Amino acid sequence: MAERLTIGEFSRITHLSIRALRRYHEQGLLVPAEVDPATGYRYYAPAQARPALTIRRLRELDLPLPDLRRFLEAESAGEGATGHGAAQQIVAAHLRRLEDRLGRTQRAVQALRELLDPQAQRAVSLEVLPPQRVFAVSLDVPPGAELSWYDAAMRDLDAAAGRRPVLPPGGRYEHTIFTEGQGRATVYLPAEPPLPPGASDAVRELHLPQRTAAVATHCGPHDDLDLTYAAVGTFAARNGLRSADLVEEVYLVGPRDTDQPDRWRTLVAWLLASDSAQPSA
Repeated sequence: MAERLTIGEFSRITHLSIRALRRYHEQGLLVPAEVDPATGYRYYAPAQARPALTIRRLRELDLPLPDLRRFLEAESAGEGATGHGAAQQIVAAHLRRLEDRLGRTQRAVQALRELLDPQAQRAVSLEVLPPQRVFAVSLDVPPGAELSWYDAAMRDLDAAAGRRPVLPPGGRYEHTIFTEGQGRATVYLPAEPPLPPGASDAVRELHLPQRTAAVATHCGPHDDLDLTYAAVGTFAARNGLRSADLVEEVYLVGPRDTDQPDRWRTLVAWLLASDSAQPSA
C-alpha cells in the first residue's frame, strides 16, 4: 500500500484505543485496509479515520449494532442517493428516539423537583360541570391495551360530527383503568343531535348530567399527569368528598390542536358522588 498506518498510529490520529479498534474489527464494523497474513498486524488507510470516528459517535449515542451495520452497508454503497439516503434515515430515526428519551428524562426531572418541593402545589377547586349533549363511544378497555382504542373512538366521533363546530373532546374513565389496567371508558365529542346517517354503530347520543368534581388544569404533556391526579384525589380525600369512581378528562388543547406538547391543556375532573358537598355559590 502507498499509504498505511499501523494500528498504533491510527489510534493516535483518531483517539480510539487499540482495544476499541480491535473490537470494531471483530464486530465487522471497521475492517482494516490490510491485515498481514504472516503477523496478523492490522494496517489502516488515512481515509478510514472519518468512518472510524463516525462509528465511535454512533456507538456513544447507543445506536444498536444491527442498525449500525445497516448504516455502514448503506454508506458503503457510495454517494448515490439511494445508499446515502438510507443511511441518513437510519441515523435520523435513532436521533428521534434519543430526543424523545431526552424529553421524557427532562420531564421526569421537572416532576421530581416538584415532588421534592413542599411548597409546590397544583391548584385544585371544587366545581360543577354543566350538562352537555355529546356523541359518545363507550367500551371496555382490555388489560394491557395501548391507546389505539382511543384513536379508533375519536375517528368514529369525528366522522359523526363532520364539520359542525364542537367543543373540546373528552373522556370519562373508571379508576380501574389506571389501577388495574382495564375498565370502562367513554370517549365523547360535544355535538348536537341527531346522529347523521351512516354514523358508526359504536357512536351514540349521550346526555352528560350536571356533575360536581374536584378540578385541576394539567399543563403540558401527559408524562406527569399522575401528579395532577394525585392533586385532585388528595383534595377530595382531605375535604371528605366521596368519589364517584370516575374521572373525566377534557382535552382543552391537545394533539389535535398543536404538535407542541408544552401547549397542551387538559382539564382533570375527579367526579364526586351526588351526595358529596356542593361548591358554595
